[in-house]
Amino acid sequence: MTRQIETFEASWNGIQLVITWEPNWLGIERLSEIAAAHLQVRSSGDEPLPFTSTGYRSHFTSRSAVEAAGGPVEYVLTWLAEAAETPEWKRRVEARRQLTLF
Repeated sequence: MTRQIETFEASWNGIQLVITWEPNWLGIERLSEIAAAHLQVRSSGDEPLPFTSTGYRSHFTSRSAVEAAGGPVEYVLTWLAEAAETPEWKRRVEARRQLTLF
């Protein structure tokens, strides 16, 4: 089986992202109800994101979920927007805005 991996670039809040998408990760696409798809998200400079403090996230999901969101880029941007609403992320953003003396 030849793997089909697509790469996309996007930007979220000034952070450049590289998104890789493998819609048929297990090679069992004909069994779509159980087929696993794989997304990877990397930020430039390992910049933290709302769903990862390291700037990298590997995520398994269904192809249908990503397609329903409008594709890999739209799926990731929606995921980031939702995760950015958490109190933890909001505290992190606020702390980065504050100047520290130490």
